[in-house]
Amino acid sequence: MNAATNLILVLLLGLGQHMPAGDVPDQDILDLALSGYNRAVAASEIPPSSLLTIIDYRRPSTERRLFVTDPATGEILHACLVAHGKNSGQNLATRFGNEPGSLLSSLGFFLTGEAYHGRHGYSLRLHGLEPGINDNALERYIVIHGADYVSEKFAADHGRLGRSWGCPALPEESTREVIDLIKGGTCVFIYGDDTTYLEKSVYSGPSSP
Repeated sequence: MNAATNLILVLLLGLGQHMPAGDVPDQDILDLALSGYNRAVAASEIPPSSLLTIIDYRRPSTERRLFVTDPATGEILHACLVAHGKNSGQNLATRFGNEPGSLLSSLGFFLTGEAYHGRHGYSLRLHGLEPGINDNALERYIVIHGADYVSEKFAADHGRLGRSWGCPALPEESTREVIDLIKGGTCVFIYGDDTTYLEKSVYSGPSSP
């Protein structure tokens, strides 16, 4: 049984019934993420033992939509809220981009870099792996970091989470745990409702290797 099959089977079996349904990625994005993950491993872009973090920006910001998974064991290691970019939308992210200064979230496959302490506290650099889609991530300072506007209370008060300048911002209480799980060369896949992504993607589109 390969890693992708293992993860899919565990999710279909309800993760041992230890996690609520909303804390599990939808099957279609899971299939897409695992397919691209396997292609990235085959291309030596990510190590074969890498964790796979999935961010589903099709879900509203008030729902958990970040999932740290281990394809080798089929486990969901963490699920939490995550904010999108200010110009990507309100509660739903509907616009995406790669341009510096756009304040848009970027889609596609990323490789995590090193953790560091910056203006947003403990943070994690992301290296975009897809030309023209997210390869400006370092130039744009797209990083994973914590923010006080990412919380269930903020969502209840405002009907949505606060928004970042394009970064996947996490609840402050989850930030260190997530970053320490995925730092140093693991795979992140960010997806949203954008048909042009699938047309252009190196790993998910029709021209994928």
